[in-house]
Amino acid sequence: MKKFLLLLSFIAVLSGCASGVKLDEVPVDERSGSASNLPGSGAAGSNLDGRGLNGLNGMRPGPAGVDNVILFDYDSYTVRAEYQSTLAAHARYLRADKTLRANIEGHTDERGGREYNLALGQKRSESVRRALSVLGVPDSQLEAVSYGKEKPALQGSDEAAFAKNRRAEITYR
Repeated sequence: MKKFLLLLSFIAVLSGCASGVKLDEVPVDERSGSASNLPGSGAAGSNLDGRGLNGLNGMRPGPAGVDNVILFDYDSYTVRAEYQSTLAAHARYLRADKTLRANIEGHTDERGGREYNLALGQKRSESVRRALSVLGVPDSQLEAVSYGKEKPALQGSDEAAFAKNRRAEITYR
């Protein structure tokens, strides 16, 4: 009986940790993927495309000269150490203007099922959100969402495409 109650308590605790995001109702907007939005492109104005800043009209630019993409290892949602300075720059930018709001979009490569990839994308966006929170950004300025494998940055089924699609993108509104 004690084991049953312990198991029931454990399940209740895990249920309380569930994300409030309904994975079946994730909003999707159309974006054209372009190499200029990928890290390492380094081109001036790399956040610009034909429809506006960061691919969407009405979106605000991020900190100048700082990538808005955080890449992840396969099947991982741990932010790599190489992105600490990128996250620090975004945190400074957000702390400097309390009216800014950041969307953190989690993405995956095409491997894995839809539900799995939506959950992994959410974990990636949440890990970036937590890192920004640790750097002093109020939670009220941050929203983490998942697009799973629905919005690839690069089409293809090779490791190069997979690596570019395992990401979290920070956009501002």
